[in-house]
Amino acid sequence: MRRKTLLEELELGLSPPVLEKVAADEGLEAEDIAGALLAGTAVLPYNITRHMDRPCVVGGHTRTKVNANIGTSSDYTGIDDELVKLRAAVEAGADAVMDLSTGGPIDRVRDAIVAASPIPVGSVPIYQAAVRAQDEQGSIVAMTSDDMFRAIDDHCASGIDFITVHCGVTRRVLETLKANPRVADIVSRGGAFLAGWILHHEEENPLYTEFDRLLEIARKYEVTLSLGDGLRPGCIEDASDAAQVAELVVLGELVKRCHEAGVQCMVEGPGHIPLHQVEANIRMAKGITRGAPFYVLGPLVTDVAAGYDHIAAAIGGAIAAMSGADFLCYVTPREHLGLPTGDDVREGVIVTRIAAHAADIARGIPGARDWDLEMSKARKGLAWEEQLRLALDPAKASRMFGERQVEGEKACTMCGDFCAMRFISDYLGREDMAVCE
Repeated sequence: MRRKTLLEELELGLSPPVLEKVAADEGLEAEDIAGALLAGTAVLPYNITRHMDRPCVVGGHTRTKVNANIGTSSDYTGIDDELVKLRAAVEAGADAVMDLSTGGPIDRVRDAIVAASPIPVGSVPIYQAAVRAQDEQGSIVAMTSDDMFRAIDDHCASGIDFITVHCGVTRRVLETLKANPRVADIVSRGGAFLAGWILHHEEENPLYTEFDRLLEIARKYEVTLSLGDGLRPGCIEDASDAAQVAELVVLGELVKRCHEAGVQCMVEGPGHIPLHQVEANIRMAKGITRGAPFYVLGPLVTDVAAGYDHIAAAIGGAIAAMSGADFLCYVTPREHLGLPTGDDVREGVIVTRIAAHAADIARGIPGARDWDLEMSKARKGLAWEEQLRLALDPAKASRMFGERQVEGEKACTMCGDFCAMRFISDYLGREDMAVCE
């Protein structure tokens, strides 16, 4: 008898233990999570072949989640370096990581990350299919449909919880792209590989024509499909164009097929979008894809922030999440400049978490505003240890406070003897400053 998927179990009224755990983490009832999963507005990425300490649900009325991309390149191939990045991401509070490796022992890198990660792990199998084709046959476009699905099956069998699959890069979408030229054309690696394959062979994308085959693999391992945006805009001039929308329409059709097959799915989004178009993009995507969880890279709201692209992305990410995006993929300070280091990963996660939390306050997520209220009370009372504990990044806050604090001084060195809170409390007759004595 074929194994039932999580969605099929929920339809039967079953409540697996993982559902209770993620509901408790969110401060919600398990029934609320189950309802969102069944409606397709949330996903719970969790491959059946592995154990995970910190599973999470993406979407529904839950906290905005943050993903960190790690992985090797042809120039940096060390497994140990990727495990350092994984630890940095986890310690900084990432909810998931993606292994985007394209160099070195890709299988061993992926296995090491999955084995060490307490949080969901995603990947992009088409990368490995392309690398194998380049190494074994001398050309990326030499890969076959079977090569693509072999890589997908390998990744799912290794314990990957969610995979990006660029099924919406079709011949019709590419015709739309050619009819509406862009500044940056295609910036998605997976999207570019498949577009090149389609144009070279003059055939349709196998991930689209053989979508049922993909669904069967996802069902087998309980892997969540992340329907990739191969035509995402790579600069703000290309944002919201015909090719982006054409691909999104295809993804909306595939979301329906996932739901009918009992397979969890989310949809990936841009990219680079000017600030005034972010909200409209999110609402459009949510409408076209039937409210599926929306996973955005950034979005970056300007193209000139090299070295600070994590900040440009956090600005867009806060607006996106407030407007309905459910999953923010971080951007590091080294985006567009090179493969990130462990420190870059940490910085990217923290900045993206700030964006996510700011959006959660605006969305009224349970507990979000309470955290800020606790911090405000601690600041009013000059309760430094409590402030450092409550900081989103306690380690950095503690280091910075210690570097510029005068021994024995109750106020920080920003104001010193002229601390506004301490000064006005005397005149207002407040007694809640006693904590600083």
